[in-house]
Amino acid sequence: MSNTFKPASESRKLKQNSFIVLLNRAGIYAIVVLLLIIGGIIAPGKYFTPANIRSTIQAIALLGMASVGMSFVTFSANYADMSAPMTIAFSGMITVTTLWMGFWPAVLCGIVTGAAMGLINGLMVGKFRAHPIIWTMAFNFVISGIVRWIYGGTQVYPDRIAANNPQAVEVFNSLARSSFLGIPKMILVMILMFIVGHFLLTGTKFGSQLKVVGSNYEVARLSGINVVKSIVLVYVINAICCSIAGIFLASLSKTGAYYTGDGYDFRAVTSVLLGGMTLAGGRGNIIGVFGGVITIGMLTNIMNLIGIPTFNQWLVQGIVFLFIVWLNTNSSRKLGRG
Repeated sequence: MSNTFKPASESRKLKQNSFIVLLNRAGIYAIVVLLLIIGGIIAPGKYFTPANIRSTIQAIALLGMASVGMSFVTFSANYADMSAPMTIAFSGMITVTTLWMGFWPAVLCGIVTGAAMGLINGLMVGKFRAHPIIWTMAFNFVISGIVRWIYGGTQVYPDRIAANNPQAVEVFNSLARSSFLGIPKMILVMILMFIVGHFLLTGTKFGSQLKVVGSNYEVARLSGINVVKSIVLVYVINAICCSIAGIFLASLSKTGAYYTGDGYDFRAVTSVLLGGMTLAGGRGNIIGVFGGVITIGMLTNIMNLIGIPTFNQWLVQGIVFLFIVWLNTNSSRKLGRG
């Protein structure tokens, strides 16, 4: 006869673990609601104005695009892609530079450029086992130097590059400002990217294999999973997401410049971790990351409204990042995973 009696200490532990799981899954959206309330209290006359909502949406959309790709890198236990800033910037610059060919050929050139950068990262990390942080950080510096050398450290402008194709320039400049059925296209593209990302991680063989790769590299390799291919795909997906963000960012600023992607690597990985994924890999989901993106966007917006300087905002975001890392580690340990 089996004994179904559970000691009080074990019951308390199960309740505690259930609470941690619930916090990890739903807690981020509780923070979103809290930030809405705080924003309305701190800046009641500014927070819910159309101009501020539009500004917040634009920031969330661009960060969301980059965060979708970063989710795959983190989920695969490769921490973060530190070359994301130059992938964003270079893709935008290439798109602007090739606008004379037409809008869609230019967009394709920008995405292919980013995908090529992701392929290089994927081969170096996946096949040659380079350290993901050190390699991608070094690669970011190398690409930055190459781009500055090619363009002479200057910006590129659509109307100057493609003076012979004003229609392409007009379509490109309006891309980040246009809407469909009243919804900004940037938001629609971001939502579509989140949906596709969620499907890839939860509804495909690739997602199932990536979970094994992220959880235990050696187990994945010994079980017959093509680990190199999985990691290469992860970096290519991330680079394509960053490229799309870079194209929208260049359209928004009507400029292609080597510095436009600065900070997106840090903010994207913060959003990913805030959304419940862990640097250990194999845990978390895209739905949580979406909440993380909204939280970072709203937090930044509130700090702008109350006049916190940019450098102090980086300090706040740094503290948030450190807290998230500690919370993830502590939660994993309590769940018996760390």
